[in-house]
Amino acid sequence: MRMKYLFISWLVVFIGSWVMYVQYSTYTELCRGHDCRKIICDRYKTGVIDGSACSSLCAKETLYFGKCLSTKPNNQMYLGIWGNLQGVIKCQMEEAAQLDLGTDPEPRKEIVLFDKPIRGTTVEKFKEMVYGLFKAKLGEQGNLSELVNLILSFADGNKDGRVSLPEAKSAWALLQLDEFLLMVILQDKEHTPKLMGFCGDLYVTERVEYTSLYGISLPWILELFIPSGFRRSMDQWFTPSWPRKAKIAIGLLEFVEDIFHGPYGNFLMCDTSAKNLGYNDKYDLKMMDMRKIVPEMNLKEIIKDRQCESDLDCIYGTDCRTLCDQSKMRCTTEVIQPNLAKACQLLKDYLLRGAPSDIHEELEKQLYLCIALKVTANQMEMEHSLILNNLKTLLWKKISHTNDS
Repeated sequence: MRMKYLFISWLVVFIGSWVMYVQYSTYTELCRGHDCRKIICDRYKTGVIDGSACSSLCAKETLYFGKCLSTKPNNQMYLGIWGNLQGVIKCQMEEAAQLDLGTDPEPRKEIVLFDKPIRGTTVEKFKEMVYGLFKAKLGEQGNLSELVNLILSFADGNKDGRVSLPEAKSAWALLQLDEFLLMVILQDKEHTPKLMGFCGDLYVTERVEYTSLYGISLPWILELFIPSGFRRSMDQWFTPSWPRKAKIAIGLLEFVEDIFHGPYGNFLMCDTSAKNLGYNDKYDLKMMDMRKIVPEMNLKEIIKDRQCESDLDCIYGTDCRTLCDQSKMRCTTEVIQPNLAKACQLLKDYLLRGAPSDIHEELEKQLYLCIALKVTANQMEMEHSLILNNLKTLLWKKISHTNDS
C-alpha cells in the first residue's frame, strides 16, 4: 500500500511538472515583449526609425510592457502603461506577409525590414508610394489623396510640420498591416480604439476595460480540465444584463455599417469571434483585434488565381469563404457571406438568452433572416440595410427608456 501511494504521488508530481513545463514553454513562446522592445529600440537608437512613442519606449522609459495578451507568437500584444495613461501595445515579431489563405505571416526578414523609403526620397515621392500602396489595397477610390495626407499627418510623430526619413520608414512598415490602416481610416468612429502612438511597426492603442464579448477569465490550470462545450455554455452565464448586451450588440451593428462600402471601399470581417470584441465601462463596443478585417479588393486580388479542389481550399481566417470553380480548379473572388450575417451569427445566442418575452420571437426572426443573407442574393444591399435597421430599431426601442441607453 505504501508503494502504491508512493507511486501515485510520484505520478501526480511528474504530470504536474510536465504540465507546468508545457505551459511555461507556451508562455515564453507567446510572450516575447523583451525581444520586441529590443528590436525596435535598436533600430531607433541607430536612427533607422522614429515615431511618437520611440522616446518614451527607448530613452525616457516611461512606456512599459505590462500583462501579456498575445495569442500568437508573431503578433505580440501587451497591456501597457504610458505615463499616467493605460493602453495596449501591439508589436509585429514577424514581418507582415502578403495576405494568404490559412497561413501565418512568414518569418521576419531583418535585412529588409524598415528598408523603405530609401535615403534621398522626397516627401512627394513618398506620397506617391503611399498612394500606390492604397490603390493596390483599396482599389480606385476618389478620395485616396485625402487618406495619404491623413497618413502623413499621423507619421509626423513629433509634430514639427515635416516627416523625417525615420518617421517615414515607421509609417511605411505600419501601412503593411491591415489593422493599422483600418484604425487610421476609422479613427473618428466610436467603436475603433484610438491610436496613441507608434515606433517602427509597434503601435499603442487605448485600453479597453473588457477584452471579450462574454466569458470569464480562469487560471490556465482550470482551463485544462474544462470541456470546450461546457466552457462555451459557461461563458454565456458571465455576460452583462440583457439591456447592456443589447447596447453592445448595437455597437457591433454600427461597426458593420462603418466598414460596409465606407469612404475607402468595403472591408471584410474574416474572424468574427467573441475574443476580438470588447467594450468599455459604458458598454460601448470596441474592436479589440482587427487583424483579420481586410480590404475586399486586396482579398480578391490574392485569391483570384488560387488553386483549389474543394470549397474548403477557399477560406481566409475562419469566416471569409469563396467557392471553388471546379471547371477551372480556381477559387472564385466573391465572398459568400456578408459581414452582417457573420455578426448576427455571433449575436444570436448572446441576445436571445435572457431577451424580454415581448420581443423574443421578433428578435429571433430578424436574427435568422440576417444569418441567411448571401452576397450573391438579388438586392442584397437593400436587404442588408433593411435587416440592419430593423435590428437596431428593435433593440433601441427596448432599451431607450433604461439607464443603459
